[in-house]
Amino acid sequence: MAQRKTGTQQSRTGTQQSPALGNARKDPEEWTTGGEPMTAAQHSYLQTLCDEAGEPMDETLTKAQASERIAALQRHTGRGTAGQEQPC
Repeated sequence: MAQRKTGTQQSRTGTQQSPALGNARKDPEEWTTGGEPMTAAQHSYLQTLCDEAGEPMDETLTKAQASERIAALQRHTGRGTAGQEQPC
């Protein structure tokens, strides 16, 4: 029977990461592609959140900025947070 690995994994930068989280919790400011334009999925979800919150949509956001804006609007609307803030 194969053994299941537990514990932490070493990232390329030498920092410890939980195997379940990987890069999921990485600060958007540290994303290597964070300066690129937001994805179509981010744009669509952000538009939905902006509409619900009555907030203007900024079409010029980067991936990192869109992720932070989505998190803020989720907190504002109570949508998609389930008690935890997660970047997109």
